[in-house]
Amino acid sequence: MHPAFASLQRLFGARPALADPDESLRQAAVAVVCVPADASLEVLLIRRAERAGDPWSGQMGLPGGHREDLDRDLLHTAIRETREELGFDLGAARPLGALDELRPVIRPMAVRAYVFALDARPELAPGPEVHSARWARLDLLVHANSTTEVLHQGELRTMPCYRLGNDIVWGMTYRVLQSLVAAV
Repeated sequence: MHPAFASLQRLFGARPALADPDESLRQAAVAVVCVPADASLEVLLIRRAERAGDPWSGQMGLPGGHREDLDRDLLHTAIRETREELGFDLGAARPLGALDELRPVIRPMAVRAYVFALDARPELAPGPEVHSARWARLDLLVHANSTTEVLHQGELRTMPCYRLGNDIVWGMTYRVLQSLVAAV
């Protein structure tokens, strides 16, 4: 096993059991897909397609979405959404663990992030919800830490972010990646 995967497994092994999802809120899940990159890991990021009514339209994020009635659980939601958005199946991936649920400020919902290990980058076939996809090295995100000005809830605010060339990762995706960057 790649040493960086072992670091993530230690992170999840040392965590207390996750609380049950808050059933009073709409549920969603995202997949944090990791592959080895030298002594570190790369994580798969997407740029969401521009869509009217989507509060995350055009933003950098992780593959994922809302839980549907046919989803057995939130893990299944993350796997299904990744297949729909990027055209590959996480069935061969090793699930390493899940992070505590996060709640976006702009919507009453709960989001759980599931971390998956793959031995190599899969072939990607972005669907209509995804404009593009890219890989980012977790060890280099430390040096990409910055701030950005965003229009958030009608106000211009300064938010922490990772700057990856022209791509800016902020908000909930930034929060998910922060815990992984610290572990790796």
